[in-house]
Amino acid sequence: MVLAGFAALYRGNVVARPAAPEKERVMSTKKYPKPPAADIKGRLTPEQYEVTQASGTEPPFQNAYWDNHKPGLYVDVVTGEPLFSSTDKFESGTGWPSFTRPVEAGRVAQKNDGTHGMTRTEVRSQGGDSHLGHVFDDGPAPTHQRYCINSASLRFVPADRLEAEGYGAYRPLFGPAGAPAAAQAKPGETKSRETAILAGGCFWGMEELLRKIPGVLEIEVGYTGGKTQHPTYADVHDGTTGHAEAVRVVFDPNKLSYRDLLEKWFFRMHDPTTKNRQGNDVGSQYRSAIFVTSPAQRKIAEEAKASAAKSGRWKSPIVTEIVEAGTWTPAESYHQDYLQKNPGGYTCHYMRD
Repeated sequence: MVLAGFAALYRGNVVARPAAPEKERVMSTKKYPKPPAADIKGRLTPEQYEVTQASGTEPPFQNAYWDNHKPGLYVDVVTGEPLFSSTDKFESGTGWPSFTRPVEAGRVAQKNDGTHGMTRTEVRSQGGDSHLGHVFDDGPAPTHQRYCINSASLRFVPADRLEAEGYGAYRPLFGPAGAPAAAQAKPGETKSRETAILAGGCFWGMEELLRKIPGVLEIEVGYTGGKTQHPTYADVHDGTTGHAEAVRVVFDPNKLSYRDLLEKWFFRMHDPTTKNRQGNDVGSQYRSAIFVTSPAQRKIAEEAKASAAKSGRWKSPIVTEIVEAGTWTPAESYHQDYLQKNPGGYTCHYMRD
């Protein structure tokens, strides 16, 4: 949504641009000032402080609200400023809460973010200047926007608590008090997006094969599985960070099952029997690994690994790790779509019979 009017607002030397609205909506003009720094540090958890005050990023799929389907309002954890509504929340498959727009005009500001070798648009709360996440132009109609937000930046106010907590002005979004909430996607309903995070050597070749699979919607290379915060290629390349070169695959489970992705593709496109190595690439950053996002994914991954071991395709034991997905850091822009930009570039990946 937009800030009041279209004039740029300045915070020091940073220009905070207004977000473009699908439709102008203002339900309250109440102000939410930022508390003193000492108060902020005292009331937030370490993760909330790192995310909101130091522009950190929480792990996908391991946060409070990515899979929350209850009706209600999401407010700034620092100030209580209303930011997003469950009525605009959708399943993005990324592992973070995603919204098509802010709850109303004037609540969320944008600014350019050139960190980590990428050009992105950061979003921050207007009143408290809390880091929230980023906005992308790959969301669903009608706004085609995806506000990818850290749960650690938010506090959820259930719809039946709006009046009690001072947010009665937002009641019209959810119907009269006591009335059934508008239907929302619930766990168990058919989903159109799911995310897999896979590692199997140099991510250039993995990405090129994975992108061709029918049912794959989005693909991104990056780093995960280690301890170093905000890793870069220079950090990961020496093999001391614990991070693996990996690929984040968003797919339509109605067209491509997670089991088929693993059994028919992942375990055939790389050699899962070579520990910390793939082709000429040697080091823990080139290990074979499946980073699961749920107990259901873990079960399928274990079964797929066992199936691959019995297939007769591999003479040595399969050493693929199956571990919980952690913080995901996108790789630098020059690594994205590398073999599309550089046909004939290095790869050791191919599909085995």
